[in-house]
Amino acid sequence: MSSLAARRRSPYALLVLLVLGLMFTGTAYAALQPGTARPGTSAATSSAEEVAQGQQLFLANCASCHGLNAEGNEPIGPSLHGVGAAAVDFQVGTGRMPLASPSTQSERNEQQVRFNQEEISAMAAYVDSLGAGPAVPDEEWVDPSLGDPANGGAIYRTNCAMCHNSSGTGGALTRGKYAPSLMGVQPVHIYEAMVTGPQAMPVFNDQNITPEEKRDVIAFIDAIDNGVNDHGGSGMGNLGPAGDTLFAWTFGIAAFLGAAVWLGRKAA
Repeated sequence: MSSLAARRRSPYALLVLLVLGLMFTGTAYAALQPGTARPGTSAATSSAEEVAQGQQLFLANCASCHGLNAEGNEPIGPSLHGVGAAAVDFQVGTGRMPLASPSTQSERNEQQVRFNQEEISAMAAYVDSLGAGPAVPDEEWVDPSLGDPANGGAIYRTNCAMCHNSSGTGGALTRGKYAPSLMGVQPVHIYEAMVTGPQAMPVFNDQNITPEEKRDVIAFIDAIDNGVNDHGGSGMGNLGPAGDTLFAWTFGIAAFLGAAVWLGRKAA
């Protein structure tokens, strides 16, 4: 007992306890982590041939801005190490990249996508091999029919509506940037945008919004896009509160002026 007591008084005892406590906490945290979306396209699930094909496509189409090893070439192009396969699939699959010309913000142009899905997946696998990041989600995580639009609407209004508008039609940001419309966007690209945070958009990882909740958001956006929330009357372009306010201001003020003129003439 005297030997044990002496060790407890040792100046290293507190350090040992601290290290053991941190190890226990880290192990418990890792073990209790919630389930995340299963990977789709990533270096871990791709063949060496696909990664090699992606490298050749990258060198021919992307290296002039992002560097021969995707290390970045500021201010022309950022490093792609650690952005993951999802970032490549989103940027290239929506026609934002390769960037046609320098601009404040790259725009979605799916009519001008230069690569087929096989080539996009190969480039995504190559970039992911340089530093793992968010993977392209499997279909089950982007299927609107499996989501809960009501829960997705609550999550959307809390996290997305301030930029993308309550009706998903987009809105203006600072310094010439804007939040794009979400109408007509493929579900997989909505999911990828949430996990990669393109341009001015924040990243919503699986601790902020779980994969199931992301699917709910996709279901909500799909419901708006297909007019499920239209309850009759004119949608006024589905611009949300902005359209309603403009309507109320224009016709409301006209009605008040008309009433004032009518009352004035009646009193005279």
